Amino acid sequence: MAQIDSYLKRVRDVDGSDLHIASGETPKIRIHGKLTPLKEPAIPPERLSELLIEILDERRKGMYAKRNDLDMAYELPGIARFRVNLFRTRKGSAAVFRMIPEEVTQLEKLGVPMVVLKYAHLKNGLILVTGPTGSGKSTTLAAILDYINTNMKKHIVTIEEPIEFVHKNKKSFFTQREVGVDTESFAAALRACSREDPDVVLVGEMRDPETISLAITAAEMGYLVFATLHTNSAAKTVDRIIDVFPEEQQNQIRIMLSVTLKGVCAQQLLPKKDGKGRVPVNEILMGSTGLGNNIREGSIAKIVSLIETGRGEGMQLMDDSILQRYNEGTISSETAYLYAHQKQRFQHLAPKTA
Repeated sequence: MAQIDSYLKRVRDVDGSDLHIASGETPKIRIHGKLTPLKEPAIPPERLSELLIEILDERRKGMYAKRNDLDMAYELPGIARFRVNLFRTRKGSAAVFRMIPEEVTQLEKLGVPMVVLKYAHLKNGLILVTGPTGSGKSTTLAAILDYINTNMKKHIVTIEEPIEFVHKNKKSFFTQREVGVDTESFAAALRACSREDPDVVLVGEMRDPETISLAITAAEMGYLVFATLHTNSAAKTVDRIIDVFPEEQQNQIRIMLSVTLKGVCAQQLLPKKDGKGRVPVNEILMGSTGLGNNIREGSIAKIVSLIETGRGEGMQLMDDSILQRYNEGTISSETAYLYAHQKQRFQHLAPKTA
């Protein structure tokens, strides 16, 4: 057993999500969104280096030495998998371990609107699950893919860095590829994807123009493509994709996106009023002729109106979801106001100042 394992078991035992360790610092565990220091001494730099090097094979040791940071997965059998980021600071080595449950949690247990399962029934197109780091994007996507796996006969190709949830074949068949291990890059894996006869493709992160362009092209070719972005609303998601490209390419991307974008699920995790965990709030956008027209014409601001008129189909704005959580008593008035996009709508919940 690696020496780091004792810390990772404690993350599980206290229902934490992340372990933060750094040279000369006391280890900390994120519990329900808040970092909590462990009651033990700081880890000396030499000791921390030993803990981290122990879990690296020779190839990863070489990559870490060359780049000074490294993304990888680490599995603790019977406990959980962890997404790991190793990096260097001015004080020495540091790392963050994000816990990934061994079993995929079903969507209804996550608290995400069940309407997002409509995405799973699409034959093709681009679906984006968006939100800040730590908002549960990967968990929501894993639940959607597990639904497909349970109910449909599909070939699902995932391209991730690193592989997070390991899916067991049910009705569907998975091919999971890890960037840096099984393929050179997201772009290289996407280029090869068309020769692998996929039905569904998961792109762990669309982080550069080439990857975004290839993901959109894959959706054009008839695959159902799921991907993530770090945006917090549907309108900002469309803007972000288009703005990544040089001005001379933006019109072409806008036209491609108007045809392929079939849905956006933006997500945040908000602290519960009782302090026991966090709860998701979601903005839901479904594809339509109106959405395609708005993207093609550059009328991105009209997407908000499109969502408002599509409430009967399950669409909702982020603020609708936040207000619902407040009205049901799950989150506090302070939290609702803090996370709301349109503050004036939540003015009656604003904290009173002296």
